[in-house]
Amino acid sequence: MEQKLTTPSPDTAWAPLFGAWIVALVASLGALFIGEVMGQLPCDLCWHQRAFMFPLVVILAVAGFRSDGYVWRYAIPVALVGWLIAVFHNLVYFKLVPTAIKPCGQGPSCSGDAMTLLGTVPLPLLSLAAFTAIIALLLIVRRRTQS
Repeated sequence: MEQKLTTPSPDTAWAPLFGAWIVALVASLGALFIGEVMGQLPCDLCWHQRAFMFPLVVILAVAGFRSDGYVWRYAIPVALVGWLIAVFHNLVYFKLVPTAIKPCGQGPSCSGDAMTLLGTVPLPLLSLAAFTAIIALLLIVRRRTQS
């Protein structure tokens, strides 16, 4: 039986794709606000996470404009690498992994009380949540485009 490759309907995947873009945009703008407005220098692990979050804003925006339902093929690997770095950062932050790498080697520490949201949620955990949400939304895009 011959299987045809068809272009997914942009209507079915648009909402989760837009949601993933919003998450990436808010996370990127939040990181820029913390760095540029608040003057908090990011640690090495934060820089690496930014290196994978910032391109997702552009990738997902272009995919949304082009109604590219197959964006998950190239966006999930980018988000997954950022997610893995965020997992490691959280393991270091919560002292579950002994390592010589300090979560925040330069400037103000993101492991300090000043680098939490509402005084309770640490920034590394926010990054992990953002990457997790993006991956989940892209998996919804994948499911809707393969139906």
